[in-house]
Amino acid sequence: MSKITLDPTLKTKLNGLNEPLELCDERGQTIGHFLPAETYRKYFYAWLRSQVSDEEIEALRRQQGGKTLAEIKSRLGIS
Repeated sequence: MSKITLDPTLKTKLNGLNEPLELCDERGQTIGHFLPAETYRKYFYAWLRSQVSDEEIEALRRQQGGKTLAEIKSRLGIS
């Protein structure tokens, strides 16, 4: 994901970035949408929950096995 740092003037023009915002070019064509961090998290977690049930998550938590951190680091060649 790319990252852009806004200066205070542009941030003010964008309504403080505290609500969803449609970004358009000079012809009025939509080029993207901005979601404040809290709104993005809310939508992302709602989507994630629609992909995996609470029961599946709980079953994964109960699974035994796996590798230790030392084993993973050794396999990756990290000391």
